[in-house]
Amino acid sequence: MTLKMEEISVGYYEDIIVLSDFTMYAKGGEITTIIGPNGAGKSTVLKTIYGFLRPNKGRVLLNNRDITTIPPYKMPQEGVAFIMQERGIFPEMSVEENLQLGCWLFKGDREKVMLAIDNVYDRYPILKDRKEVYAGNLSGGEQRILELGKALLINPSVMLLDEPTAGLAPIAANLIFDEISRLKEEKKTILMVEQNVKKAMNITDYVYVVELGRVNFHAEREQIDLHKAITPWVNW
Repeated sequence: MTLKMEEISVGYYEDIIVLSDFTMYAKGGEITTIIGPNGAGKSTVLKTIYGFLRPNKGRVLLNNRDITTIPPYKMPQEGVAFIMQERGIFPEMSVEENLQLGCWLFKGDREKVMLAIDNVYDRYPILKDRKEVYAGNLSGGEQRILELGKALLINPSVMLLDEPTAGLAPIAANLIFDEISRLKEEKKTILMVEQNVKKAMNITDYVYVVELGRVNFHAEREQIDLHKAITPWVNW
């Protein structure tokens, strides 16, 4: 699956444009990472792709098919999963209950639901060990693993990740980066916004630097010297 944004202009209000003539491309089966200072419009890119925001102009293409007007609740059917920066779990429900809610797409097919959840438990044994625990009592890293598990229930081809390591301790963040690398090995297309530039660059294939709602530059990771190329907002 490939993702493309063509000359997108979008904002949260009609007279306040966040992205202006924004064009980018995420190659299938690779990790594409968007970096930039706070307020640059990075998260807006992901929200626009997923349908939370409707562009004033431009198109979003999935495998060269226009998905610009598809609403968010239909995106899982397109094979697209979105893990937002804000926690997407229900803290007063158990791990298992959270996973069951993530199976809404299967519409009452109990056998399919059980199989999908068992696949998540096989992948993440820690979730199986803690399936009766309230999600709110999990550590930050465990909560992120639960969110990844929920996203994988539908076996997506494309994963949008918004600051997946935000607020995590270094050990937990490293585990999440390892899992993202594993997802790439499984040929999933990953578009990631990440502030931990040094760690993200160890696993990414292609980089977009965004400032003030526009692409400052973009290149394959091996083709750029980030220390020289990016602006002082990066904390190395």
